[in-house]
Amino acid sequence: VPQLLRRFDLRPKKSLGQNFLVDEAALARVAAAAELAPADSVLEIGPGLGSLTRHLVEAAGRVVAVELDQSLLPALLFVLEPYANVTVLHGDILKLAPSALALEPSYKVVANIPYYITSAVIRRLLEGSPKPALVVLTVQREVAERLCAGPGEMSLLAVSVQVYSRPQIVARVPAGAFYPRPEVDSAVVRLEVLPAPAVAGMEMDQFFQVVKAGFSQRRKQLRNALAGGLQLAPAAVEAALARAGVAPQRRAETLGLAEWEAVARGLAPLR
Repeated sequence: VPQLLRRFDLRPKKSLGQNFLVDEAALARVAAAAELAPADSVLEIGPGLGSLTRHLVEAAGRVVAVELDQSLLPALLFVLEPYANVTVLHGDILKLAPSALALEPSYKVVANIPYYITSAVIRRLLEGSPKPALVVLTVQREVAERLCAGPGEMSLLAVSVQVYSRPQIVARVPAGAFYPRPEVDSAVVRLEVLPAPAVAGMEMDQFFQVVKAGFSQRRKQLRNALAGGLQLAPAAVEAALARAGVAPQRRAETLGLAEWEAVARGLAPLR
């Protein structure tokens, strides 16, 4: 990677979170986590200089690599020139619909993404159409742990991911595996996308309105956070929580998915 940067007169852009994964063992672990086969179609977000892309094209049938930074394209195309089963696109994955990428059904996503777009990318993939069958991401270790958190340490991000997938940390990646070296370690997280949301039989928009209200004031008791966020009377919210079997003095991070579903159903008549 340093040689490519010099050859093409490039510098990593801190504004785009460009820390290139260069350790071959780590790259192999990322690709292995996706369990690729010759029949697989893969979307890679932010291929950078193609270090991971090389592993993907050698294992999958087809790879579509979407790169935001146009200045990297000449170097990326140079690296990938020997491979016929890869398509490089210049674009912003947050503005491209998955349906516009002409991917095969049950495609997989593999990416090393910067922290500042992690939540937005995951939401776009899991809520878009068509949905991938599997998502493998290298993200900051702290973010990976948040994605996989259980009741007691839940966040809006954790609920948003776990309602659509089963997340699992499959590898740790030290900061030294990247160039330039970031300040924190990373982890590889694998999201097995569910065929249907874990919350069944209700509108997801309504479900997430309740969850977002609960997390909007995390230091407050759930009764008060929901009443303020949804503009409902605290007494009515407390009664709905009682029907859902959730104590009103609990806080949002202590609830699991099944409890959030019960709360959202209990509040539905009030809204």
